[in-house]
Amino acid sequence: MVKVVATCVNGLGSSLLMKTKLEKVFKKLGIPAEVQHMSLSEAKRAAPRCDFIFCSSSIVDQFSSGDKGAKIVGLLNIMSESEMESKLKAIIGNK
Repeated sequence: MVKVVATCVNGLGSSLLMKTKLEKVFKKLGIPAEVQHMSLSEAKRAAPRCDFIFCSSSIVDQFSSGDKGAKIVGLLNIMSESEMESKLKAIIGNK
């Protein structure tokens, strides 16, 4: 099971909505995933234990090389399931 984090600066509304969308995308692709949502600071600490971190492309640069472990996926539209799916497919080469 892959571990996925949806993050926004405060870890409240946007990340929760992203989490819901990501759960649909992973299910559609048939990839078992545990999806959590959290604040940026929590996500940075969780990065070594995650496979993917999805966030707005505007905060990708907040992750440093010390946050290794997870693949950081920046989204232009954090509510777009199609963008999430296409970026995930590009990373994993699935389907």
